[in-house]
Order: sequence, then structure tokens, then C-alpha cells
Amino acid sequence: MGSTIESAGRRGTGAETEHEHPRKGFFTDTSICIGCKACEVACKEWNRNPADGDLELLGSSFDNTGGLGANTWRHVAFVEQDSERIEEARDSGRRLVDLGMPTVGPRPGGPRPGASSTPGGRPGDDLSGEDTTPPDTPEFRWLMSSDVCKHCTNAGCLDVCPTGALYRTEFGSVVVQQDICNGCGTCVGGCPFGVIERRDDGTISPRSSREEPEEVPELGTAHKCTLCHDRLVDGETPACAQTCPTTSIKFGDHEDMVESAEDRVQQLHTQGMTEARLYGANANDGVGGIGSVFLLLDEPEVYGLPPDPQVPTKALPQMYRTAGVAALGMITATALAFLGGRR
Repeated sequence: MGSTIESAGRRGTGAETEHEHPRKGFFTDTSICIGCKACEVACKEWNRNPADGDLELLGSSFDNTGGLGANTWRHVAFVEQDSERIEEARDSGRRLVDLGMPTVGPRPGGPRPGASSTPGGRPGDDLSGEDTTPPDTPEFRWLMSSDVCKHCTNAGCLDVCPTGALYRTEFGSVVVQQDICNGCGTCVGGCPFGVIERRDDGTISPRSSREEPEEVPELGTAHKCTLCHDRLVDGETPACAQTCPTTSIKFGDHEDMVESAEDRVQQLHTQGMTEARLYGANANDGVGGIGSVFLLLDEPEVYGLPPDPQVPTKALPQMYRTAGVAALGMITATALAFLGGRR
């Protein structure tokens, strides 16, 4: 994110800062998520977050929380798909091969010079001897994904916070200090993923019942996932990853998580699941890569993720230059008018 203003870049690009610990992060493998919501429960219990609404099933799916928010720092999405959409997902995955994704089958026109013949390799590798028959797929499937704060390399929320309530920890995560947060909500607009929110008592997000709501701690201040910073300092794994029964949520050094995600995509592609793709592993994207990498089985929009997230401070240098040129023009015009008037 070379276009991010220098001061914001220094605060937002925590991955480039000297840390006592390597940058930590998640790898969420949606291909093995079973939608049990154990991660949601573990997150709420450990962080003592209030309940979201009345926990009734939504009319849109078999979900009862709907999305990430001030009280829900992990959210499991439920997406129903039929056979037609499954095939569309596979086709869109095949088209991503041109973007550097792993491929299935031999490269048209033969392998590129020097390409490896190792099964499950990069585009251009010769897989002609491999069984690339797609696995048996039912006419219907659930896509389930446990969403969480991305802890972006260039964090929009961190860049725009006017009070310094948000900071980059020694683990590369972004955390809110509620005792400093004034509830202005600037960070809410600065997050390209819609993750961070201010905590309310039900007036902003109305409840379906008239029962007296539970007492809400730290009302009005911004809240989001902390990567369980209090657990990390004690050498423990975040609560969500610790409790996930299928290891869909993996936790460790960020570089190791990206490598594991790439290996997993290659494995699924060799099995014929061309719909598998990575999200957030590209360090050249609009937020400089994210600390929470995802393996998806369809396009990001299906999971409620932006296809091309952009940190809001990205255009500031150009805006400042434009404003500077305009100001200089106005000063010059004023000076010329003044000198002309004296004549």
C-alpha cells in the first residue's frame, strides 16, 4: 500500500514493524467447517460479550446472529447452494488460474519451460498423469464459513481513529482500547469489511421481544476481535481456534498460515475441486493482505466478503496533492488580482 500516507502507513502496517513476536493470524478452511458455531460460543464466553438479539433463527437462513458486530466477534455464515451454483463456482475458480492460482490438468500448449512435473503444482505444471476427476458432489450443499476481523496489514480503522484508541499489538493484531475510545464511530466507516461496530443497548439494533435487555458493558464504544490478545501473552491459542472441532480455524504465525492455505488449495484442486480459492493472501491487494486468511469454495461475495477491499486512506496522497495544487492556484490568482488592482 505505497499510496497510503506515510503517517498512516507507519501506524497501519504493523506487519512491517519490529516485533518481539512474529505476526500471528488465522487460516479459516471453509471446506471443512460444519457450522456448529462452537467458535461463536467460545468467543462470547471467553470475552464475556453480550448476546446478540434474542437468538431467533433469521428468515434468510439457519443463522441466529446474522453477521459480525460489537457483540459477535466470530460469525458462522450459512449459504445454501444447488448443483447449478456449484458448477458456476467451479467455472469461476478455473478462470482464476490466470491470476496465479493452482491449476488442474496440463497447461494448454504444454508445460512452460522449466516447469515442475510434481502433482498439485503451480500453473504450467504437468498433471496429465493425475486423476483430476471431480469428486461426487450432491445436488445440494451448504457453504459454511466462520468470519472474523481481518487484522489487516493496512488497517483502515487504525488509520482513521482520532483518539489513538486502536493500536497494533506485538503480535500484529489490531485492538481497541475501550478506556480511550470516545465512541465517535470513525473506525466503523474506516473498515472496508464492516467488522467493527459500536456497542448499543438494543436501540440501534432493535430486539424482537419487549423483555428488559441485559446490561451492556462499555456501551457506546467500538468493539471487535482482539485475536484473544490476553491469551496470546500467556502463550495460549485464541478461544475460537482452540474449540473448533474440525480444525477449520487454524492459528499460528501468519507466514505459516498462508503457506498452509496455499498447500490446501493445491490439494483440493488436484481432487477436482476447482472452486477452491484463497482470500486475503495477496500482499498487494487494497489492504496489503490480511491476518485472517480464508479458503473459499465460491466467490467472496457469496460469503459477504468484498471482492476488492480498499483501505479508505489509500487515496489521501492524491487528494492532498490535488488540494495543494488548488490552493496554490487560488493564492496565485489572488496575488495577480491584487497586483492588477494596484495598477
